[in-house]
Amino acid sequence: MKRMIVTGCNGQLGRAVNLQYENSSEYELINTDVGELDITKVDDVMQFAREIKPYAIINCAAYTAVEACEKEEDLAFRINAIGARNLSIAANETGAKLMHISTDYVFDGNGTRPYKETDPTGPQGAYGRTKLAGEEFVKEFNDRHFILRTAWLYGDGKNFVKTMLRLSETNDKVRVVRDQVGSPTSAAELAKAIAYLLPTENYGLFHATCEGDCSWAQFTEEIFRLAGKKTVVEAITSEEYGAAVKRPAYSILDNYMFRMTTDFAFADWHDAIAAYLKEQN
Repeated sequence: MKRMIVTGCNGQLGRAVNLQYENSSEYELINTDVGELDITKVDDVMQFAREIKPYAIINCAAYTAVEACEKEEDLAFRINAIGARNLSIAANETGAKLMHISTDYVFDGNGTRPYKETDPTGPQGAYGRTKLAGEEFVKEFNDRHFILRTAWLYGDGKNFVKTMLRLSETNDKVRVVRDQVGSPTSAAELAKAIAYLLPTENYGLFHATCEGDCSWAQFTEEIFRLAGKKTVVEAITSEEYGAAVKRPAYSILDNYMFRMTTDFAFADWHDAIAAYLKEQN
Protein backbone atom coordinates (compact mmCIF):
# COMPACT_ATOMS: atom_id res chain seq x y z
CA MET A 1 0.00 0.00 0.00
CA LYS A 2 1.05 3.57 -0.63
CA ARG A 3 1.66 5.39 2.62
CA MET A 4 0.58 9.00 3.01
CA ILE A 5 1.42 11.29 5.91
CA VAL A 6 -1.47 13.51 6.99
CA THR A 7 -0.57 16.50 9.17
CA GLY A 8 -3.25 18.26 11.19
CA CYS A 9 -5.25 15.02 11.23
CA ASN A 10 -7.57 16.22 14.02
CA GLY A 11 -8.73 19.34 12.16
CA GLN A 12 -11.83 19.59 9.99
CA LEU A 13 -9.98 18.80 6.77
CA GLY A 14 -7.78 16.13 8.33
CA ARG A 15 -10.89 14.29 9.49
CA ALA A 16 -12.52 14.66 6.06
CA VAL A 17 -9.40 13.25 4.37
CA ASN A 18 -9.53 10.25 6.69
CA LEU A 19 -13.18 9.64 5.79
CA GLN A 20 -12.33 9.97 2.10
CA TYR A 21 -9.73 7.20 2.32
CA GLU A 22 -11.27 5.01 5.04
CA ASN A 23 -12.17 2.15 2.67
CA SER A 24 -9.10 2.46 0.47
CA SER A 25 -7.12 -0.67 -0.35
CA GLU A 26 -4.46 1.39 -2.14
CA TYR A 27 -3.49 4.00 0.47
CA GLU A 28 -2.53 3.83 4.14
CA LEU A 29 -2.80 7.10 6.06
CA ILE A 30 -0.16 7.90 8.69
CA ASN A 31 -2.01 10.43 10.83
CA THR A 32 -0.11 13.10 12.73
CA ASP A 33 -0.95 16.15 14.75
CA VAL A 34 1.42 18.30 16.80
CA GLY A 35 1.70 15.54 19.42
CA GLU A 36 3.07 13.05 16.88
CA LEU A 37 5.01 15.42 14.62
CA ASP A 38 5.99 19.06 15.14
CA ILE A 39 6.20 20.32 11.57
CA THR A 40 8.08 23.45 12.70
CA LYS A 41 11.16 21.30 13.50
CA VAL A 42 12.93 20.35 10.31
CA ASP A 43 15.02 17.53 11.81
CA ASP A 44 11.92 15.85 13.24
CA VAL A 45 10.12 16.14 9.92
CA MET A 46 13.09 14.75 7.97
CA GLN A 47 13.50 11.79 10.33
CA PHE A 48 9.79 10.99 10.23
CA ALA A 49 9.63 11.17 6.43
CA ARG A 50 12.71 8.95 6.07
CA GLU A 51 11.12 6.34 8.32
CA ILE A 52 7.72 6.39 6.59
CA LYS A 53 8.98 6.83 3.00
CA PRO A 54 5.61 8.33 1.98
CA TYR A 55 4.01 8.33 -1.44
CA ALA A 56 2.58 11.72 -0.50
CA ILE A 57 2.30 14.23 2.33
CA ILE A 58 -1.06 15.96 2.80
CA ASN A 59 -0.53 19.11 4.84
CA CYS A 60 -3.78 20.00 6.63
CA ALA A 61 -1.93 21.64 9.54
CA ALA A 62 -2.28 25.40 9.94
CA TYR A 63 -2.60 28.20 12.44
CA THR A 64 -5.94 29.58 11.30
CA ALA A 65 -7.09 31.78 14.22
CA VAL A 66 -7.11 35.12 12.39
CA GLU A 67 -7.10 37.40 15.45
CA ALA A 68 -4.45 35.32 17.22
CA CYS A 69 -2.22 35.43 14.14
CA GLU A 70 -2.07 39.23 14.46
CA LYS A 71 -0.82 38.94 18.04
CA GLU A 72 1.46 35.95 17.39
CA GLU A 73 2.71 36.40 13.84
CA ASP A 74 6.02 34.64 14.58
CA LEU A 75 4.17 31.56 15.79
CA ALA A 76 1.83 31.72 12.80
CA PHE A 77 4.86 31.99 10.51
CA ARG A 78 6.48 28.97 12.13
CA ILE A 79 3.41 26.81 11.56
CA ASN A 80 2.06 28.20 8.27
CA ALA A 81 5.33 28.98 6.51
CA ILE A 82 8.25 27.13 8.16
CA GLY A 83 6.07 24.04 8.64
CA ALA A 84 5.19 24.04 4.94
CA ARG A 85 8.87 24.58 4.08
CA ASN A 86 9.98 21.63 6.21
CA LEU A 87 7.39 19.30 4.72
CA SER A 88 8.35 20.43 1.23
CA ILE A 89 12.05 19.71 1.87
CA ALA A 90 11.19 16.29 3.33
CA ALA A 91 8.88 15.45 0.44
CA ASN A 92 11.59 16.41 -2.04
CA GLU A 93 14.22 14.24 -0.36
CA THR A 94 11.95 11.18 -0.09
CA GLY A 95 10.42 11.55 -3.56
CA ALA A 96 6.96 12.22 -2.17
CA LYS A 97 4.24 14.40 -3.60
CA LEU A 98 3.13 17.30 -1.41
CA MET A 99 -0.49 18.39 -1.12
CA HIS A 100 -0.58 21.77 0.62
CA ILE A 101 -3.72 23.66 1.64
CA SER A 102 -3.81 27.45 1.46
CA THR A 103 -6.40 30.19 1.70
CA ASP A 104 -8.33 33.05 0.10
CA TYR A 105 -6.62 35.35 2.64
CA VAL A 106 -3.57 35.58 0.32
CA PHE A 107 -5.62 38.15 -1.65
CA ASP A 108 -6.45 41.70 -0.57
CA GLY A 109 -10.20 41.03 -0.48
CA ASN A 110 -11.03 44.09 -2.58
CA GLY A 111 -11.86 42.18 -5.76
CA THR A 112 -14.86 42.69 -8.02
CA ARG A 113 -14.69 39.36 -9.86
CA PRO A 114 -13.69 35.86 -8.70
CA TYR A 115 -9.94 35.54 -8.15
CA LYS A 116 -8.06 33.26 -10.55
CA GLU A 117 -4.84 31.46 -9.66
CA THR A 118 -2.92 33.90 -11.88
CA ASP A 119 -4.19 37.03 -10.12
CA PRO A 120 -1.72 39.02 -7.99
CA THR A 121 -1.80 38.35 -4.27
CA GLY A 122 -1.83 41.00 -1.56
CA PRO A 123 -2.57 39.67 1.92
CA GLN A 124 -3.88 42.27 4.37
CA GLY A 125 -3.12 40.48 7.64
CA ALA A 126 -0.75 38.12 9.42
CA TYR A 127 -2.73 34.97 8.59
CA GLY A 128 -2.67 35.71 4.86
CA ARG A 129 0.99 36.77 4.92
CA THR A 130 2.12 33.59 6.66
CA LYS A 131 0.03 31.34 4.41
CA LEU A 132 1.40 33.05 1.29
CA ALA A 133 4.94 32.56 2.60
CA GLY A 134 4.08 28.88 3.00
CA GLU A 135 3.00 28.68 -0.63
CA GLU A 136 6.29 30.23 -1.74
CA PHE A 137 8.33 27.75 0.31
CA VAL A 138 6.39 24.82 -1.14
CA LYS A 139 7.13 26.03 -4.67
CA GLU A 140 10.80 26.61 -3.82
CA PHE A 141 11.67 23.22 -2.38
CA ASN A 142 9.54 20.62 -4.21
CA ASP A 143 8.42 20.55 -7.83
CA ARG A 144 5.94 17.72 -7.18
CA HIS A 145 3.43 19.86 -5.32
CA PHE A 146 -0.25 20.72 -5.36
CA ILE A 147 -1.34 23.93 -3.62
CA LEU A 148 -5.08 24.18 -3.06
CA ARG A 149 -6.49 27.52 -1.94
CA THR A 150 -9.85 27.17 -0.25
CA ALA A 151 -12.23 29.44 1.67
CA TRP A 152 -15.03 29.43 4.26
CA LEU A 153 -14.32 25.81 5.17
CA TYR A 154 -16.61 23.79 7.42
CA GLY A 155 -16.57 20.14 8.44
CA ASP A 156 -16.30 17.94 11.53
CA GLY A 157 -15.12 20.35 14.21
CA LYS A 158 -15.57 23.91 15.40
CA ASN A 159 -16.93 26.01 12.54
CA PHE A 160 -19.30 28.80 11.51
CA VAL A 161 -22.19 26.45 10.76
CA LYS A 162 -22.15 24.90 14.23
CA THR A 163 -21.74 28.31 15.86
CA MET A 164 -24.84 29.65 14.10
CA LEU A 165 -26.89 26.56 14.98
CA ARG A 166 -25.80 26.84 18.59
CA LEU A 167 -26.77 30.53 18.71
CA SER A 168 -30.16 29.70 17.21
CA GLU A 169 -30.94 27.52 20.22
CA THR A 170 -31.01 30.50 22.58
CA ASN A 171 -31.63 33.52 20.33
CA ASP A 172 -34.65 34.73 18.36
CA LYS A 173 -32.34 36.87 16.24
CA VAL A 174 -28.65 36.74 15.25
CA ARG A 175 -26.57 39.54 13.71
CA VAL A 176 -24.44 38.41 10.74
CA VAL A 177 -22.41 40.47 8.29
CA ARG A 178 -23.77 41.04 4.80
CA ASP A 179 -20.78 42.83 3.21
CA GLN A 180 -18.35 39.89 3.15
CA VAL A 181 -18.92 37.45 0.28
CA GLY A 182 -17.37 34.08 -0.49
CA SER A 183 -18.06 30.43 -1.28
CA PRO A 184 -18.86 28.23 1.72
CA THR A 185 -16.86 25.04 1.19
CA SER A 186 -17.45 21.62 2.66
CA ALA A 187 -14.34 19.80 3.92
CA ALA A 188 -15.80 16.66 2.32
CA GLU A 189 -15.78 18.36 -1.11
CA LEU A 190 -12.20 19.53 -0.60
CA ALA A 191 -11.15 16.01 0.43
CA LYS A 192 -12.66 14.67 -2.81
CA ALA A 193 -10.61 17.20 -4.78
CA ILE A 194 -7.45 16.14 -2.94
CA ALA A 195 -8.13 12.47 -3.72
CA TYR A 196 -8.78 13.37 -7.36
CA LEU A 197 -5.50 15.26 -7.87
CA LEU A 198 -3.08 13.18 -5.81
CA PRO A 199 -2.66 10.23 -8.21
CA THR A 200 -1.99 12.62 -11.11
CA GLU A 201 1.03 14.63 -12.15
CA ASN A 202 -1.12 17.71 -12.68
CA TYR A 203 1.00 19.73 -10.27
CA GLY A 204 0.66 23.39 -9.40
CA LEU A 205 -1.70 25.92 -7.88
CA PHE A 206 -5.48 25.41 -7.77
CA HIS A 207 -8.42 27.28 -6.32
CA ALA A 208 -10.68 24.81 -4.57
CA THR A 209 -14.06 25.97 -3.28
CA CYS A 210 -17.66 24.95 -3.70
CA GLU A 211 -19.39 26.65 -6.63
CA GLY A 212 -21.55 29.75 -6.22
CA ASP A 213 -21.25 32.49 -3.63
CA CYS A 214 -23.13 34.34 -0.91
CA SER A 215 -22.65 36.63 2.07
CA TRP A 216 -22.25 35.29 5.61
CA ALA A 217 -25.80 36.51 6.31
CA GLN A 218 -27.19 34.64 3.29
CA PHE A 219 -25.24 31.53 4.28
CA THR A 220 -26.76 31.71 7.77
CA GLU A 221 -30.27 32.09 6.33
CA GLU A 222 -29.78 28.93 4.28
CA ILE A 223 -28.40 27.02 7.29
CA PHE A 224 -31.45 28.02 9.35
CA ARG A 225 -33.85 27.18 6.51
CA LEU A 226 -32.40 23.71 6.06
CA ALA A 227 -32.27 23.08 9.80
CA GLY A 228 -35.85 24.27 10.28
CA LYS A 229 -34.85 27.12 12.59
CA LYS A 230 -37.09 30.12 13.10
CA THR A 231 -34.25 32.41 14.21
CA VAL A 232 -34.18 35.68 12.25
CA VAL A 233 -30.94 36.80 10.60
CA GLU A 234 -30.24 40.53 10.98
CA ALA A 235 -27.86 41.42 8.15
CA ILE A 236 -25.34 44.04 9.31
CA THR A 237 -22.13 45.67 8.05
CA SER A 238 -18.66 44.60 9.14
CA GLU A 239 -18.31 48.00 10.79
CA GLU A 240 -21.45 47.38 12.83
CA TYR A 241 -20.17 43.95 13.82
CA GLY A 242 -16.86 45.46 14.99
CA ALA A 243 -14.46 42.52 14.65
CA ALA A 244 -10.98 43.05 16.09
CA VAL A 245 -9.35 42.15 12.76
CA LYS A 246 -10.57 43.14 9.29
CA ARG A 247 -11.76 40.22 7.18
CA PRO A 248 -11.65 40.18 3.36
CA ALA A 249 -14.80 41.74 1.91
CA TYR A 250 -14.45 39.69 -1.29
CA SER A 251 -13.31 36.06 -0.96
CA ILE A 252 -14.76 34.48 -4.09
CA LEU A 253 -12.25 32.19 -5.79
CA ASP A 254 -12.57 30.97 -9.38
CA ASN A 255 -11.73 27.25 -9.67
CA TYR A 256 -10.17 28.10 -13.03
CA MET A 257 -7.34 25.55 -13.09
CA PHE A 258 -9.65 22.73 -12.08
CA ARG A 259 -11.93 23.65 -14.99
CA MET A 260 -9.07 24.10 -17.47
CA THR A 261 -7.04 20.99 -16.61
CA THR A 262 -9.44 18.41 -15.11
CA ASP A 263 -12.99 17.09 -15.33
CA PHE A 264 -13.46 17.43 -11.57
CA ALA A 265 -16.37 19.64 -10.51
CA PHE A 266 -17.09 20.94 -7.02
CA ALA A 267 -20.63 20.80 -5.70
CA ASP A 268 -22.69 23.98 -5.50
CA TRP A 269 -22.49 25.42 -2.00
CA HIS A 270 -26.26 24.97 -1.49
CA ASP A 271 -26.00 21.23 -2.19
CA ALA A 272 -22.86 20.85 -0.05
CA ILE A 273 -24.37 22.48 3.05
CA ALA A 274 -27.56 20.45 2.63
CA ALA A 275 -25.50 17.23 2.51
CA TYR A 276 -23.45 18.33 5.54
CA LEU A 277 -26.51 19.12 7.69
CA LYS A 278 -28.19 15.85 6.68
CA GLU A 279 -25.07 13.95 7.73
CA GLN A 280 -24.84 15.86 11.02
CA ASN A 281 -28.39 14.80 11.87
